[in-house]
Amino acid sequence: MASIFHPALLCFTLFSLSVAADRGLGRKLAALVEQQPLVLEYHKGALLKGDITVNLIWYGQFTPSQRSVIVDFIQSLSYSQAPTPSANLWWKTTEKYKRGSSNLVVGKQILDEDYTLGKYLKDLHLRALVRKVNQLNSVNVVLTAKDVAVDGFCRSRCGTHGWVHVGRSRARTTYVWVGNSETQCPGYCAWPFHQPIYGPQTPPLIAPNGDVGIDGIIINLATVLAGTVTNPFNDGYFQGPPTAPLEAVSACTGLFGSGAYPGYPGQVLVDKVTGASFNAYGANGRKFLLPAMWDPQTSTCKTLV
Repeated sequence: MASIFHPALLCFTLFSLSVAADRGLGRKLAALVEQQPLVLEYHKGALLKGDITVNLIWYGQFTPSQRSVIVDFIQSLSYSQAPTPSANLWWKTTEKYKRGSSNLVVGKQILDEDYTLGKYLKDLHLRALVRKVNQLNSVNVVLTAKDVAVDGFCRSRCGTHGWVHVGRSRARTTYVWVGNSETQCPGYCAWPFHQPIYGPQTPPLIAPNGDVGIDGIIINLATVLAGTVTNPFNDGYFQGPPTAPLEAVSACTGLFGSGAYPGYPGQVLVDKVTGASFNAYGANGRKFLLPAMWDPQTSTCKTLV
């Protein structure tokens, strides 16, 4: 198979949201969930470790400030000088998976502002964009603008990761796709920065970078990047069927701070000036809200705060 797609399970279920309508019951539910063991089995396959180049393919219209937020986020994952809790500390959890660290470095950036493949993309179009960069030990990240529809986007997925064969050697390279949901489904792919589609309509959190769509991309990009390095070729760490696996972050959906339960993101930090919610500091003074990640040492979903 040329590539395998992993739906990023980034939104809570209608059932969970309905239960969380009663916060008291929600806390009881959270306590019950915490008692259940969560184990992502290692299936003996290759992981992405060492220095990994992240190439960015911008499809559609992104402003320079939007691009800078995402570039700063990727750089923050390997930036050790930020205050704690930091994006780098969050990413270090991936080191607890076998075979050491994964150091991400921003590589090439390709801008396709003319929508050369149209404004409705299928998986074959995503793979065509991925092949614009032929490089081993890399992750090619395709980001689609808010006016680009992608097959399955907003219905069953907010982002995916997979792999393709590249070059004459037929070597495998990994890729990621995430879409900007600002105008299409912010309640599905940018929660908790927008009211959810289903369940109790609690006030949304203020996005730390002032852009609901881009801050939503950060959450989803964090999810699929973690899945990429820990389960790049569908035989790494995951739980469940390989066609729809629960991975490093997708196994911990909707958890951002202590006390979180379905429909409630948990207690996070709040910027005293802007009122924005975040849980991680990054490079260039950035702040981000990052989801919980499964910790192999404790077999639990670990949040930064």
